[in-house]
Amino acid sequence: MSKKKYVLVGTGGRAEFFYGALVTAYSETSELAAFCDVNQTRMNFANHMLTDKYGYHKVPTYKAGNFDRMIEETRPDFVLVTTIDRTHHKYIIRAMELGCDVISEKPMTIDEEKCQQIFDAIQRTGKNLRVTFNYRYAPHNTKIREVIMDGVLGEILSVNFEWLLNTQHGADYFRRWHRDKRNSGGLLVHKSTHHFDLMNFWLASQPDTVFAMGDLRFYGKENAEKRGITEFYQRAYGSKAAENDPFALHLDRNEHLKSMYLDAEHEDGYQRDQSVFGDNISIEDTMNVMVKYKNKTVMNYSLNAYMPWEGFIIVFNGTEGRMEVRITEQSYVNSGGKKENEGALEGVNITIYPHFKEPYRVQFESSAGGHGGGDPVLLRDIFDKKQEDRFGRAASHKDGAMSIMTGIAANRSMRTGQPVKVDDIWKM
Repeated sequence: MSKKKYVLVGTGGRAEFFYGALVTAYSETSELAAFCDVNQTRMNFANHMLTDKYGYHKVPTYKAGNFDRMIEETRPDFVLVTTIDRTHHKYIIRAMELGCDVISEKPMTIDEEKCQQIFDAIQRTGKNLRVTFNYRYAPHNTKIREVIMDGVLGEILSVNFEWLLNTQHGADYFRRWHRDKRNSGGLLVHKSTHHFDLMNFWLASQPDTVFAMGDLRFYGKENAEKRGITEFYQRAYGSKAAENDPFALHLDRNEHLKSMYLDAEHEDGYQRDQSVFGDNISIEDTMNVMVKYKNKTVMNYSLNAYMPWEGFIIVFNGTEGRMEVRITEQSYVNSGGKKENEGALEGVNITIYPHFKEPYRVQFESSAGGHGGGDPVLLRDIFDKKQEDRFGRAASHKDGAMSIMTGIAANRSMRTGQPVKVDDIWKM
């Protein structure tokens, strides 16, 4: 049996998650053929990781302008897209036009126009797109889906969903390219796509109407000035003011971050360690969203990016009772530590309160690995044979679209102050 051939575009923080698994656990059936990026130094570091960490061989590298040539010369079956969010659609569409199937990191894209362009390309080329929603595969999230599917709570009438990003992980979005909403769509698209996808997955429904409010209230220079801070800096590297700032990221003290970003910035000027209390931050850190789903369930959702702990609290209210979930996750900085620690669990409590019966804790079989044990299962689903799955965890381009539409509608609602019908923005 011939190996499936992959190329990867975008060798930043998310790339190793895919190529590391590809060249180890799935090397008997898969082959990594090339890297593509705007930055040659970063591709060289990815090749260094392949040889020194994974015992693989170096692969050819192509600058972004030579994407077409890479496809022509390597003839891959799949293109893995892990670039910044605003360019996902560009590589997804071109890869399909050149005859490849695509696996894209979330979010699939950041606005409705780019989403439509992707759907048009799928229709035109007949190629396949998978979106990597690893949270679906975490055992506790799958268990929530099972409880709801099996009717334990009856019909779900309302949901309260609070996601907390802490002052390590949450702050990290305000140091790097995500802080510019034109790059990421803001946290309601970039980060909450996970959470809105989980809601679609859990409820087996889609968003109908969205109303949102949000603002930059904690990070940014203006907010810091209001709290009495008087000393500022543009970036941590080379700054005396950053020495005692608990929010500063010191690239030169972490070999991985230094090699991937500090040593590479002479090529494109990208600074990974910007001050979270600087200017030019256009994303929100405090967000509240109300969503009515097509099955009539109503959700209240909040995302705050400056909390003292990381994880989520969610409550489902149904006609047969109530389920309360509290998940605590380990803190993490992208590319700054072991990738298996990303989203690893510190505490899980799922309790069901049935009508007229005693409450009870829900038991489930946990598993090792990042993102609550879901990462290894997702990778198996991507790079190995697709498993039989009664829960339908494998996410298609349709799931990718429906997850971002909640965030895209929320962004529009925040701009206009009005509720937004998702079908008025974009219809499947």
